[in-house]
Amino acid sequence: MFDLEKISKSFGPVQVVTDLDLTIAPGKTTVLIGPSGCGKSTILGMIIGLVQPDSGTIHFNGASLTPDRLEHMRQRMGYVIQEGGLFPHLSARRNVTLMAEHLGHDAQRSAARVQYLCNLTNFPETALDRSPAELSGGQCQRIALMRALMLDPDVLLLDEPLGALDPLIRFELQTELRDIFRTLGKTVIMVTHDIGEAGYFGDTIVLLRDGQIVQAGTITDLVDTPQENFVERFVRTQRLVAAEPRK
Repeated sequence: MFDLEKISKSFGPVQVVTDLDLTIAPGKTTVLIGPSGCGKSTILGMIIGLVQPDSGTIHFNGASLTPDRLEHMRQRMGYVIQEGGLFPHLSARRNVTLMAEHLGHDAQRSAARVQYLCNLTNFPETALDRSPAELSGGQCQRIALMRALMLDPDVLLLDEPLGALDPLIRFELQTELRDIFRTLGKTVIMVTHDIGEAGYFGDTIVLLRDGQIVQAGTITDLVDTPQENFVERFVRTQRLVAAEPRK
């Protein structure tokens, strides 16, 4: 679905991604994980075209992701960010349908699509006319997911979509999201800092450090056959943090 070839990106003097090669398989969930500042969100931003690489090429279904093609290609990608990024002055319904309205989609067709997405994400239709401030954190993330899926994109990109939620809601949404991914069969690229979440969702997990890939594979590969000491330390540290008693 995506081929990133020799991608590099810096912000001022800080080199964030260096000479990175990455292939994203279609119809699978690929999870980017690593410590803060490792470049995972920047890679996601370059894939959707919000950040331009300094060098290298990105291909989407064989076509080069160039600025003149971005508008069309973005309509084939759904994007969910941490805390949802909803427009506070719009209702939940308008947040979902905004892009469809902009593109001139038929109102009846859009209404049917919203109803389908409500059923898919377990969002109550009675809450569609509420503002984001009147919704719970979990409901806001459901609306953000519905918005990302409104145009029935080929690819779903998620940047730590559950990071700001409390543990119970996060667990509930993790279960629902995995079911949605399996139902839709779309290509999914997710960013997380949580190895447990990566293992739960990921067909392939890409562990990054300083803008480079340290190891890619299944969660079993990373846990049982780490290729560097860093991989073993990263996995072990996350396990220890998860096991610490809460005070």
